[in-house]
Amino acid sequence: MPDYLNKRFFINFIIIASIFSLDRISKVYVIFLYDRNSSLNLFTSKFLDINLIWNDGIAFGLFSFDERIYYNILTVLILIITLIIFWMITRTKGLEKLAFLMIFGGSLGNIFDRIFYSSVPDFIDFHFNNFHWFIFNVADIFITIGVIMLIMLEIFKKKI
Repeated sequence: MPDYLNKRFFINFIIIASIFSLDRISKVYVIFLYDRNSSLNLFTSKFLDINLIWNDGIAFGLFSFDERIYYNILTVLILIITLIIFWMITRTKGLEKLAFLMIFGGSLGNIFDRIFYSSVPDFIDFHFNNFHWFIFNVADIFITIGVIMLIMLEIFKKKI
């Protein structure tokens, strides 16, 4: 068996595929509910709403553009960053690798949407009274957790 098809490869693949699948299933379900109900407001509670919005920017709707050329440039930039993250996966171990795997899996989910829908469906809306956090999706959760892990690992890394 070639080296790249070892146990670690399959574990890494399962992590990425699981994150991508959770993201896809959640987005397809929310889009299905929206199509069925013809309402952007799918669920409302005291602290959480499920509201479908289409994000054509980057994380949390930042850098949204009406012009197609800017959207395409941004998509290519995101693809390049995702390839760099893949390269980082091959160069790291342990929790650092797990963080990059989570970022990569989430990034693949959002890239799929950018290519397939020309926009990313976001739907998780946490709020307290009139303060609303940015609306996000499952892929964004994994990307954020991965980035926080990398920051924490860097902060608490033992100096030799």
